[in-house]
Amino acid sequence: MKTLSFVLVVAVMFCFVSSLSYAQDVQKQGACKAYYEKFCKNVKPGQGRIAQCMKQHEGEISLACKEQLEAEREKARDFVKACKPDAEKFCKDVKPGKGLIIRCLKQHQAELSANCGGCFTK
Repeated sequence: MKTLSFVLVVAVMFCFVSSLSYAQDVQKQGACKAYYEKFCKNVKPGQGRIAQCMKQHEGEISLACKEQLEAEREKARDFVKACKPDAEKFCKDVKPGKGLIIRCLKQHQAELSANCGGCFTK
């Protein structure tokens, strides 16, 4: 199940909970907006490409943007911790990638544990 845990981390980092593009949208606003415009504006969204682009330019972005990105990573880690048991229970046969585990969890939203289910309502 280590693979599933890794896949959840990756999936959440790039397509957080309520929207498959949430994490990428966050990087386009606030403290990271100017850096997104400068470095990643022409990057095709999806499959974590924007997050990867921002990471490649991490040495060139402000402390405030780094803190914003770290806050999103922390939210992702919290989500993974809360939802790993539910993903193992409801989505163990789902092939990882393209946000399929997140979609699976959403399909089982009414059945999720309180910890995981709460992540989908924030």
